[in-house]
Amino acid sequence: MCKKCDDIITCAGSGHHLRPDRIEPGSPYFGKSLPVRPLSLPEFLRWFHLSGYVNSQISRIWANENPNAIHEEPPHSEKIGVWCGMSQRRIIGPIFFDATTTIAAYMEIFNTFVNQLDDEEFSIGYFQHDGATSHTPHASMAEIQSSFGDRVISKGLWPPRSPDLTPPDYFLWRYLKGRVYQNKPRNIDALKANITEEIQAVTEDVLARNFQNMARRVQSCLDANGGHFQHM
Repeated sequence: MCKKCDDIITCAGSGHHLRPDRIEPGSPYFGKSLPVRPLSLPEFLRWFHLSGYVNSQISRIWANENPNAIHEEPPHSEKIGVWCGMSQRRIIGPIFFDATTTIAAYMEIFNTFVNQLDDEEFSIGYFQHDGATSHTPHASMAEIQSSFGDRVISKGLWPPRSPDLTPPDYFLWRYLKGRVYQNKPRNIDALKANITEEIQAVTEDVLARNFQNMARRVQSCLDANGGHFQHM
């Protein structure tokens, strides 16, 4: 973390290691640090099933031996996709979708998100997404960079399979899945209403604290040289 400004934190390089010397030389961030606050905009994209099942693609089991864990998914369960952008000021969304996120579908979500940004978010915000197939091809990246320029944190700039480092994963994901099924929604519209209500209930103070937590988590990962560190 920058000694002069706690709004700056060193960005991850490629692979698993969160180290500035692993940022690729061709990257616009090579040898630089990236702002985490106040306008980092990491994305949140998850499926919620009406049955109460939630996708667990970010779940990881760390063990010295194969735990032989079984991942179960209910067949033919109605579901809705949810996309949000987050900053320490507010959550942009939810944006709902009901089909596989192809490049065209992801660009539709992205453009809906961009249209909801205010002038400051659009002009100085850093957009962060993961390395999903529809997110990183040339067509997607060209569209994203046309809006955010070099303020894009994408594949090669953040360690993959690291859900403990970004607020959408370690906070919003766990927060929503523990709340949106409490009244047992009976249809997709009711589930969407619950998701929207819970997202709108998240206060700016809660968001600010979680982004401060992000800075601590990234620093812990740096201190561990990209290895595992204690849950925070």
